[in-house]
Amino acid sequence: MSEKIAIGSDHRGFKLKKNLIEFLHEQGVTVEDVGAFSEDAADYPEFARAVASKIACRECDRGILICGSGIGMSITANKFPGVRAALCHDEQSAKMSRLHNDANVLVLSESVDTDRARRILAVWRSTSFEGGRHNRRLELLRAIERENFK
Repeated sequence: MSEKIAIGSDHRGFKLKKNLIEFLHEQGVTVEDVGAFSEDAADYPEFARAVASKIACRECDRGILICGSGIGMSITANKFPGVRAALCHDEQSAKMSRLHNDANVLVLSESVDTDRARRILAVWRSTSFEGGRHNRRLELLRAIERENFK
């Protein structure tokens, strides 16, 4: 069974998103594009919600989000239980987000050039979670998600 990745962007990330969808299709990955579908102005939280909810509900294995800086997408996506969205600017941060944090959503800034974005994505997809001492830390994250902050 093929990996299924949900991908979303705002208007600023639209071109990079289209390029990464093509890159993923070349690798046989099933991609669910949640928008934006043009370069017309769009609000990033809508697309972060769409991708993060698919991860939280396990409809997709992983997600990718792209906006101007990547910060807003990261903040929004990390509001969802079970989502570990990591803003990555280079291959090393992509590798570490998987090794130590088991990141299931890759967040990119649209300012990352296409070739670098493809390299970041390739490293992120090919790196496995290291486990070990990091399992304890992920369990701490899960405990925080279960806490009631009323």
